[in-house]
Amino acid sequence: MAAESAADWVPGDLLGLRIPSHAEALRAGGTAFLTDAFRAAGALPADNSVRRVTEFAEVGGGSTGRKLLLSVEYEKPDPALHTELFVKFSRDFTDPVRDRGRTQMQFEVRFAALSRCDGFPIAVPSCQFGDYHAGSGTGILICERIPFGRQGIESQHHKCLDYEMPAPLEHYRALLTTVARLVGAHKAGRLPAYLTEQFPVEMEAAAVGERAPVTPESVQRRVAWYAEFAALNPGLFPANIRSAAFTSRLTQEVTRVAEHEPAIWRHLAADRDYTALCHWNANVDNAWFWRDAGDRLHCGLMDWGCVSQMNVAMAIWGAMSGAETAMWDRHLDELLHLFAAEVARYGGPDLGVEVLTRDLMLYVALMGITWLLNVPALLRRRAPDLAEATSRVDPRVKDDEDVRAPLQMLTNMLNLWDTYDFGGMLG
Repeated sequence: MAAESAADWVPGDLLGLRIPSHAEALRAGGTAFLTDAFRAAGALPADNSVRRVTEFAEVGGGSTGRKLLLSVEYEKPDPALHTELFVKFSRDFTDPVRDRGRTQMQFEVRFAALSRCDGFPIAVPSCQFGDYHAGSGTGILICERIPFGRQGIESQHHKCLDYEMPAPLEHYRALLTTVARLVGAHKAGRLPAYLTEQFPVEMEAAAVGERAPVTPESVQRRVAWYAEFAALNPGLFPANIRSAAFTSRLTQEVTRVAEHEPAIWRHLAADRDYTALCHWNANVDNAWFWRDAGDRLHCGLMDWGCVSQMNVAMAIWGAMSGAETAMWDRHLDELLHLFAAEVARYGGPDLGVEVLTRDLMLYVALMGITWLLNVPALLRRRAPDLAEATSRVDPRVKDDEDVRAPLQMLTNMLNLWDTYDFGGMLG
């Protein structure tokens, strides 16, 4: 705890309360802090208070910050008050790698405040309190805990295990419908402008970890490493993206993408009709699903780190990057038409599916050269015995999200590269 004690509490930038930077500080703050915090956020009436903490348990997961399960009782019980809560800290003082992601919470906290506005168009975990200290990157977010597997909520669907998901197309329809509703409401001006204007339009800010330098030479080397990796692990990749003809074309086209990288980012930012407030990583593990009385599937979204205004194609990739490759092959056009129709239904502009497709593929190309072509090197370090795996359902892949998720995203990127004319899109 010595590393934590220097900054147990810092002043929050939004609500004026001092906020705890780690779990033990929150425990010490107890019911007095929780009462003040919930009142300040508008989640608890002034004539009520937190009487007792009944559960306080740290949990793992995620790529940044520490997390815990928190349950409380109130002096005046009320069915409208949430008692089972989830707490996220931006900091992880015991892990420098995880702690580097602390800035992701800055806009997540602002989004939590936005989500409390009347008529918010989509379901998100109800925010009890959130604040952030930009000077240190210290933040805390306390929200309703989603009761997966209870109260009509489906069990949580884990990333890149869609082959175990019932009715996957129905789930992706619900997922993209939810993403589109937020886009439409934002573009229609149905969200308070003084709050949405706090979210930057920074296409390159939403990145996966620290980017390796991108040059034509570096991306050609990564294609060569991929080709070698695929030859050693043929059971992990479809035949079409292991062929010599494909890797030869890929080598030529990644060079052009690397040369055009700044222009592609400018293009993605240029058309404001296609730029909106979005969840950057609305994969199925950041969603929850339930059915109404008519058996219609609905979706809510959680974990809003890196939320910002971005080209909507980036949000579509974030939602579908871990889907089965067959979903992309068979249903992408249908899902993009659904997305565009829902944006318009919620008051947004008429988005062209051809434009959505082009922007999506350009963003996929950028993800390829800046991150996904590094995956073979990452997997060699993470799982050096992968050559013994004959398919993605091998336990060495299936049971390790840090293996199966990047592998599936790499496969989807390469399959799209093989399917679409990425080179022709560059002009």
